[in-house]
Amino acid sequence: MRALIRKCDDREVSTILEVINDAADAYRGVIPDDGWKEPYMPESKLRDEIDAGVVFWGYYRGGDLVGVMGIQHVLDVTLIRHAYVRSLRRRKGIGSQLLEYLLSESSRPYLIGTWAAATWAIRFYEKHGFRLLSREETKSVLNKYWSVPKRQIETSVVLANEKWRYQEASRDETTATEF
Repeated sequence: MRALIRKCDDREVSTILEVINDAADAYRGVIPDDGWKEPYMPESKLRDEIDAGVVFWGYYRGGDLVGVMGIQHVLDVTLIRHAYVRSLRRRKGIGSQLLEYLLSESSRPYLIGTWAAATWAIRFYEKHGFRLLSREETKSVLNKYWSVPKRQIETSVVLANEKWRYQEASRDETTATEF
């Protein structure tokens, strides 16, 4: 069976939800209780995310959608949003292939937010060259680029790729020369 990565279309909302809610079960009992909902993502929330500019890409195997990952361009960065692989398809390189594909799509810096308790997700992104931002930087970045509740800011981390470091260094140099 051949694998294919392509942009999801509007007719696939229910299938995207199936993938997200199946995969998100890994968070049950791990993330703070006030962060867990049933279903983890309702259809209205997914539609709000799409309306806010999140574009979902899918990994298809034999015509079946088995993994999704969203991207959202916000100001001067690209956010990786809602990265999920069906529970029965995990640990087969699907998430890695989706991430690598999306990283090649833009020269902008990439940021990824996830639950601090989702240590497996943090390790996954670190394996792909992302680094954890400091607590102070995480709060600042979450407030600037995401629309999330205060409680989620308290319980989340942000990781950035190499392009973010370069951008931040450039900002520091610009700031230093302005004085």
